[in-house]
Amino acid sequence: MLKKRIIPCLDIKGGRVVKGINFLGLNDAGNPIELAAKYAQDGADELVFLDITATLEKRKTLLELVTTIAKEINIPFTVGGGIATVLDAEILINSGADKISLNTAAVRNPDLISEIAHKMGSQAVVVAIDTKLVNNTNEVIINAGKTPTGIELVSWARHVEQMGAGEILLTSMNQDGTKKGFDIATINAVSNAVNIPVIASGGAGNKEHFKNVFSKTNVIAALAASIFHYGDITLSELKYYLKEQNIPIR
Repeated sequence: MLKKRIIPCLDIKGGRVVKGINFLGLNDAGNPIELAAKYAQDGADELVFLDITATLEKRKTLLELVTTIAKEINIPFTVGGGIATVLDAEILINSGADKISLNTAAVRNPDLISEIAHKMGSQAVVVAIDTKLVNNTNEVIINAGKTPTGIELVSWARHVEQMGAGEILLTSMNQDGTKKGFDIATINAVSNAVNIPVIASGGAGNKEHFKNVFSKTNVIAALAASIFHYGDITLSELKYYLKEQNIPIR
């Protein structure tokens, strides 16, 4: 059985790590360089860096910060925010990112997924999908959770796979930051519809939530932010617990 991955996420705004609830009420959560180094040292399997206001502010990702973090860590590093062209992706990969994450840009220009996958390989392309339950339908939301698209979640997940995405990072906005647990039904709807790996995001609040998502879905990884940033649980104690629960962990 493939070993599951635990991925801390750094949501970046104004050069600082921030975290809110349902994408709102963002609070400062620390220095991204210090947190990245700490998580790598503590046993994170991967790190995700999302410059959450780059697209809204119509600017590129914080390149200097990405370069500094890449030098501090020795684990796979995914970077997203403000990527609108193949060149943007190339610059980030050359600055130390192992993978790039597309969200709003993928919806606006799905061909970009194929173009970057063709240039760098599907393994380097993560499509992040933010979804919200609207009138009993999971809808894709873009622009850092600000703009509904009218696109149904599962059909979009299938489409990004066809376009060449190597992984899907799925965030349930209804659960995000609530610490009430992952959205198992929504995660299963997507992971059962595609053949590429799915990373679950949104709602982790305790160790049992990770056990649930790994035992009740076939996701390959679970991503969390606030529980790690604010010290609710450490990566080492989470991994120890999951191993005791017979969850295959690195």
